[in-house]
Amino acid sequence: MIRRKTETPKKIARCGSIPRHVAIIMDGNGRWAKERGLSRVSGHKEGAKRVLEVVEESVKSGIEYLTLYAFSSENWNRPKLEVKALMKLLLASLKKYGKLFIEKEVRFLTIGDISALPKDCQDALNSLKKQTENFTKSNLVLALNYGSRDELVRAVNKIEKKGKVCWKDIAENLDTAKMPDPDLIIRTSGEMRLSNYLLLQSAYSELYFTNVYWPDFNASQLEKALCEYAKRERRYGFTTEQLKTND
Repeated sequence: MIRRKTETPKKIARCGSIPRHVAIIMDGNGRWAKERGLSRVSGHKEGAKRVLEVVEESVKSGIEYLTLYAFSSENWNRPKLEVKALMKLLLASLKKYGKLFIEKEVRFLTIGDISALPKDCQDALNSLKKQTENFTKSNLVLALNYGSRDELVRAVNKIEKKGKVCWKDIAENLDTAKMPDPDLIIRTSGEMRLSNYLLLQSAYSELYFTNVYWPDFNASQLEKALCEYAKRERRYGFTTEQLKTND
């Protein structure tokens, strides 16, 4: 892959705080392909290339968790040929980039019910998780067969016999139980919705929407999103004056 020359870490450091957890809705592959007279699958293949670049830049920037919405629980409703192609692309990407994640010491995780995925995909996912389980600095999380409503149902089923339940009980049974909530959620392609993605975890996340399609989302676009994040004041229900007093 041709690496773009960038000073992202230095520039972002000048912008201000770095989010601990960034979640991205990788949207626009199909429209990107259509505008170029290509198949939707071609758009997905091009989008897969951006994953590696964004992972590399997030590691350089000091982002601890990067969570990518790769395949939603609703995506099974897409044409069967497209779904089959996406599963093949997932398997090929794991085989192609897995060694690089190991070399860069990026821990690989998933959220969502991967038991519904093809067996070869499950095996590849679990293998990469095992090989990277001892890395702690950087984490790449793929949301596969994931939907917030489905996640909540699974969490409730785990704790249904407990009786009175508080938020802590639910949080401890979500797919993201051992992860911090996302500080920043990015959505590409111009759509302005969360599409059943990390709905419970995003209660106080900063949202960033860009018209750029995912296949065109590169290191510079990530830098732009992080600099915008650094400008925002996160109050968590408090006033600005209260935050200043606590400082």
